[in-house]
Amino acid sequence: MTKSRRVRTTRSPIWARLVVAFGLLVSLAGFGGLAMVGKFFGDLTSGIETGTTEESPAAIEKVSNDKALKGPITLLLLGIDHRQGWAADDARSDTIIILHISADHEQAYLISVPRDFALPIPAWTKSGFKGRVAKITAAYQFGSERGAGWQGGAGLMQKTIKQLAGITFDGVIVIDFDGFKNVIAAMGGVHLCVDRDTWSSHYIKNAKGQPEYYSYKGDHKLSNSWIHKKGCRDMAAWEALDYSRQRYGLPNSDYDRQKHQQQLLKSLAKKATSAGVLGDPGKLSQVVRAAGSSLKMDTKGVQLDTFVFSLKSLGAADLITLKTNGGTYASCGYDLGGESCEGITQGTKDMLAAVKTDTLGDFITDNPEFLSQPAS
Repeated sequence: MTKSRRVRTTRSPIWARLVVAFGLLVSLAGFGGLAMVGKFFGDLTSGIETGTTEESPAAIEKVSNDKALKGPITLLLLGIDHRQGWAADDARSDTIIILHISADHEQAYLISVPRDFALPIPAWTKSGFKGRVAKITAAYQFGSERGAGWQGGAGLMQKTIKQLAGITFDGVIVIDFDGFKNVIAAMGGVHLCVDRDTWSSHYIKNAKGQPEYYSYKGDHKLSNSWIHKKGCRDMAAWEALDYSRQRYGLPNSDYDRQKHQQQLLKSLAKKATSAGVLGDPGKLSQVVRAAGSSLKMDTKGVQLDTFVFSLKSLGAADLITLKTNGGTYASCGYDLGGESCEGITQGTKDMLAAVKTDTLGDFITDNPEFLSQPAS
C-alpha cells in the first residue's frame, strides 16, 4: 500500500496525549517519566471497569502483548449522558468520537460523529433489540437495555459504525459526563473562552441568581436559562462541561458543540501538564483516580496495563481534527416521525472508508474542507 501523504499541521503533543487517552490522564504523567507513571498506575487501573463489547463470546480473542496495538490503531470513544432520575439502561452516547492513529504513529485523527446522524441500527441479541432506523446516538441506549449495560451499549454502537463503514475498532473507551466533571474538578477547573453568549439547556438561574441544575429536554431558551457569557475566564467543572455540551441556539449547532469540546480538552491538557498538577503528587493522584473511577474499557483482549502503556508513545503525534459532512448539514433522507435528523454525505462515507484503509492523509489532502479548526 502506498504510504499515506502527511498533512502539514502544527504539532500539538499535549493535545494529542489528552485526546488519545480521552480521560486516561496517566498518559500525561509521561512528562514526568515512566517512574511517575508506574507510581500512579495502580490507582488508575484499580478503578477502571473492563469488559467485552463483542456480541458473541466466541469473538473474544486474547492478544499477546508483543502484538498489542501495532500498526494503525482505531479507537471508539463515547461520552455518556445519564441524568438524574433516568433508569439504569436509559443512557445515550452524547459524544461519539473515532480516533485513528496512522501505522507509523506519527499522526492521530479525531473524527466527531454527529449524534443526529440517521441510519439503520442493526439488531443486537444481548438486549433483544430487533434493529431499526434511528439517530446514531440511540444505538447505545438500544444496546444497553434489558441489563446489557455499557458493554451492550458500546457494542451496538461499534456494530452500527462497522455496518456503515466497515471499521473494526482496536479498543472502546466509555466515560460518563458526571465522571468527566469529577476529573475537571480534581484539576481545579479550566480556563475557557466563550465565543458568544450561549444559553444552557441543563441549568437555570435560581431566585438567588445562582446556577441550578434543571433537567430540561427542550430545544428553546427559558426565561431563566443560565447564560454562558462571552469572554475568557476560569471555569468551575460544572460550567466548563456544560458549556462544551451546548448546541441549541448556536449558528452551527452540533458542529459548534464539537469545536467547544475540542477547546475544553485542549485547555484540560494544558492545565494537566502544568507545574501545578505534575509538580504536586497529591494533586496528580487525585486527577488520576478521578479519571479511573469514571472509565469503562474494552481492550479487545489486550492486558489493561499493556493497552495503556502502548498509548504513551503517541504524545509526539500530530493531531488532526476532522469534521463530518465538511461541517455542513445534509438532508436526513429518513422519516423519524417528525423528529429532526441529519444525513451522511458521500464525502463522509469516503472519509470513514479512509479510516479503514489508513489513508486519511490522502483523503484530507484531496478534501481539505473536512479539516476542523478548533478554538484556540
